[in-house]
Amino acid sequence: MKLDINNIYNGFKLIEERELKEINAKGYVFEHEKNGARLIKILNDDDNKVFSIGFRTPPTDSTGLPHILEHSVLCGSRKFDTKEPFVELLKGSLNTFLNAMTFPDKTIYPVASRNEKDFFNLMDVYLDAVLYPNIYKYPEIFMQEGWYYNLESKNEELTYNGVVYNEMKGAYSSPDSLLYRNVPKTLFPNTAYRESSGGDPEVIPELTYENFIAFHKKYYHPSNSYILLYGNGDLTKELQFINDNYLKDFDRINVDSAIKTEKPFSAIKEHEFVYGISEDDSLENKTYLNLNFVVGEAKDSELYLAFEILTHLLLKTPAAPIKKALLDKGIGKAISGEFNCSIKQPIFTIIAKNCNLEQKEEFKEVVFSTFRDLVEKGINKELIEASINKTEFELREGDFEGYPKGLVYYIRMMDSWLYEGDPFSNLQYNKLFDKIKEALKTNYFEQLIEKYILNNSHSSLVVLKPEKGANEKKAAQLKEKLNSIKASLSEKELEEIIEKGKKLKERQSTPDSPEKLAVIPLLSLSDIDKKAEVLPLEVKEEDRVKILYHQLATNKIGYLNLYFNTKAVPQSLIHYIRLLSDVLGKISTSSYNYGTLSNQINIHTGGINYNPMSYSISGKQGEFNPYFIVNAKALMSNLKKAGELIAEIIKNSNFDDDKRLFQLIKEIKARIEGRLIDNGHRIALRKVLSYSSSKGAYDEELLGLSYYNFLSKLEMEFEEKKEEVISNLKNTVQCIFNKNNIIVSFSCDKEEYMNIKEVLPIILSSLGSDKVSYKQYNFNLGHKNEGLLTQGNVQYVAKGGNYLDDGYKYSGGLNILESILGFDYLWNNVRVKGGAYGVFANFRRDGGAYIVSYRDPNIKETLKVYDGVENYLNQFEADEREMSKYIIGTIRKLDHPLTNSMKGEVSASYYLSNITQDDLQKEREEVLSVEVNTIKAFAPLARDLMKQNYICVLGNEGKLKENTDVFNELKKVIE
Repeated sequence: MKLDINNIYNGFKLIEERELKEINAKGYVFEHEKNGARLIKILNDDDNKVFSIGFRTPPTDSTGLPHILEHSVLCGSRKFDTKEPFVELLKGSLNTFLNAMTFPDKTIYPVASRNEKDFFNLMDVYLDAVLYPNIYKYPEIFMQEGWYYNLESKNEELTYNGVVYNEMKGAYSSPDSLLYRNVPKTLFPNTAYRESSGGDPEVIPELTYENFIAFHKKYYHPSNSYILLYGNGDLTKELQFINDNYLKDFDRINVDSAIKTEKPFSAIKEHEFVYGISEDDSLENKTYLNLNFVVGEAKDSELYLAFEILTHLLLKTPAAPIKKALLDKGIGKAISGEFNCSIKQPIFTIIAKNCNLEQKEEFKEVVFSTFRDLVEKGINKELIEASINKTEFELREGDFEGYPKGLVYYIRMMDSWLYEGDPFSNLQYNKLFDKIKEALKTNYFEQLIEKYILNNSHSSLVVLKPEKGANEKKAAQLKEKLNSIKASLSEKELEEIIEKGKKLKERQSTPDSPEKLAVIPLLSLSDIDKKAEVLPLEVKEEDRVKILYHQLATNKIGYLNLYFNTKAVPQSLIHYIRLLSDVLGKISTSSYNYGTLSNQINIHTGGINYNPMSYSISGKQGEFNPYFIVNAKALMSNLKKAGELIAEIIKNSNFDDDKRLFQLIKEIKARIEGRLIDNGHRIALRKVLSYSSSKGAYDEELLGLSYYNFLSKLEMEFEEKKEEVISNLKNTVQCIFNKNNIIVSFSCDKEEYMNIKEVLPIILSSLGSDKVSYKQYNFNLGHKNEGLLTQGNVQYVAKGGNYLDDGYKYSGGLNILESILGFDYLWNNVRVKGGAYGVFANFRRDGGAYIVSYRDPNIKETLKVYDGVENYLNQFEADEREMSKYIIGTIRKLDHPLTNSMKGEVSASYYLSNITQDDLQKEREEVLSVEVNTIKAFAPLARDLMKQNYICVLGNEGKLKENTDVFNELKKVIE
């Protein structure tokens, strides 16, 4: 189809057409004639089509208005007048992505699907949601998603509740989140970025319904919109649908959403903030030190890409000079940072975690002196080449796990488009790389450092320090504030609050009518492929090694995975398997120091990574095989070099460098510690699974809180036990890396397979050849039922067990049970009514099963909901349409698109788990044949599972201590 510039197509005027060679696409820029809506179509052969509409939404305060609105518009609209069309789509769409996101200055609503009919359905629901939401009809939506006074009777204490309120209480429980929230405040005191678009829990209750509505009226208009269409869809049909059903009804208006530019500071500004720790915690090594620099404008595409590379170079590798300088000086245990380019004036950030307050000046001096040295002496050219190659490999590979490509491109486009820049500039990176690669012969990056860091006074130094009892103090102040508010209310006002709460609960408890639900567009079961996808797998043998070959069009990239069975490792050394995966490639070898090694990996490969993993063996209850996986990817021309680097790392890593080893242990522990609260649901569910199965116990030791505790002990005792630690790592290496203990997985084009014959002997030459003796593991299972104490403000509540122990069997119908519970019973009772941010159920093939909540204000109330699953299933009813919806939504999960690297990994995991194509087909047929009675029949399974009574909750120390009868033991998470 040929389009002409300035012609109008279904209400849209074509402004520009451009070849986008880097992503094998053509870009079209349109403007809606009537209302000025901006629309870009990226046309290529990708069948995973993406639609997104975004609005520029600069906040004027920290009430979280943009965030609350993002949640709320998806709670029903003019055409789709149900309580939550978003959830109905999650239940019954083939979408490959469905979400909404609040940024500091914009809100976007992306959807994706490979099915054309489904794609148009998703566009219809989302456009109606953002342009005609039910927030004008039902104030209860604002209460539910934002905040409200929670009071069921006049005798109760007044409290706050609301999904976003609880979400942000959880988010700001983490010092890392608190730091990132405060950084823009220090740099942009006069622009929208000083505010929290997500919402500060202390400020959220200041938001009024009137301001909430006014914000939507102002910003959610096509004249303020940025629309993306991506993929192989019919452009004419898409434009016609958007225009005829929505945009033709809006006239052009002037929306003042422009974001001010902050004037540069005359000097660096210093700020201090606090976060809470327990009264009996030590203040030592708990301060965060942070430097920030405002770097040009986001629409400067060369600077944008150059600083992405520079950030990697300075902070992201073992050879990174800023990271190395700080760690060598003992300033912090973990050094991190980022280049935040999704705002008008991007920020380059350096963070040192686990410092002490008195190190502030030294931190600043080390950073600036290191930058001066880099400018004066020059940056190592090999390090520059490594960081350029790493960034370029990732952009060209285009495997963005979790996000469809179209969404990743949209976000990169918006980083310029939103600020009146060229929308395609961040996608057309060939010329940018050509220019940046001049840095291999010039002082390109040194000049950037000089201009944007050393001579840049638009910067801030932020200290985030611990304060004992700060959270308890805030909680007491909040309680006092709410008591004061309640005392100031008249009897009539109290009754009004109670009545509003009743009205909200009535709305939450009243099911949508079948007539309203029928309006939500739904695919037919005939749209579903009855056959399970066959992932490529051919079992071969080379050099007496089993090769799992996956024939895929990988664009000259080879994906090489080495699976080493770790059952030769004694049970006492299991933690060392994970430690080994965390230090390999980051310590020196016989041929390279660790900095040079990192550069060699990034120059010649797309990455070499190490991961411990365990696989249940299908058909053998309670049995599992643990593996140590080496993942490598490289262009075929570099595959041999990748093999040489793997062999060098396996055979010649220097564990005797105790100084480097100790530095890494501190860094790994600090990094995990920073994520503990945000990953509370994973910690809790792993604990629950560890109480009831050997695989669960093994996984918990490697991936759960046990590993963090192991690192904490290692750090504390390292000086007296370092020889033992080094010896244990060496023994673990001997147990794992053996040519009698390896399976290889290789993904590539058919004509490239021969490369494995060249690289395999190199790897095998680094391995031992002794006879492998596998060990028997015996774990202490049972009802540990731990309460894990944190200074967080919310809970993560898990309960589960193993249904095979009660004589039940796995069936595909359990996938639908997950969907029904997750999007109906649990969603309505734990999220909608309880105020938790999320909740989900999982039933695994090996019998492991759990329900877990995320950022939950409750404990016992949530456990009571879990225990009610049996009763819910006994009474479960659904018409044919509703069951079809659940089946389609479950098939969506089974058919989620996989990248090339993922296809090889998933196929190999099936093989290692003894899951055949017949098993996958049987599972699919069981999903497709589920009926109401199938779901009802799971009631006894749910009853017996909950009766096993394996419970773990991670959450607020005070809250858990109020509920001690739930637990056998209370433990502090962070010592």
